[in-house]
Amino acid sequence: MEREITGSCLCKSVEFVVKDDFKKFYFCHCEQCRKLTGSAHVSHLFTSPSNIRWSKGEELTQRYDHPTRTFSNVFCKECGSRLPYLSKNGRALVVPAGCLNEEPSRTPDAQIFSSEETGWHKAGLNSIKLNGFPENT
Repeated sequence: MEREITGSCLCKSVEFVVKDDFKKFYFCHCEQCRKLTGSAHVSHLFTSPSNIRWSKGEELTQRYDHPTRTFSNVFCKECGSRLPYLSKNGRALVVPAGCLNEEPSRTPDAQIFSSEETGWHKAGLNSIKLNGFPENT
């Protein structure tokens, strides 16, 4: 039996379960994904469309489909956290890795649209690492 992984939004109003059966795992650096997350890249896992069981709060999800492009976003109406969604073509369930409560067994396959990676992200990879906030924050 395949291992199951739980996930949720930040406020825990929406919860779900997926099988640890991911086909691909990408970090996408494109401008659209940066805008969707407010971060340097998205971290998306791809699995079969039926690989999700909503445990709580599915009715609290909101979907945004870009009108002319192929990307979408689903988020919690309460806290705004990104959540899994069916791709526009219906061929894959896209799971933002950050909404999972446990680590998936799959590691990233590739960083895509790397030509759009920001300079501040590249510089940040070489910055000091702290276990929490800096003392002067």
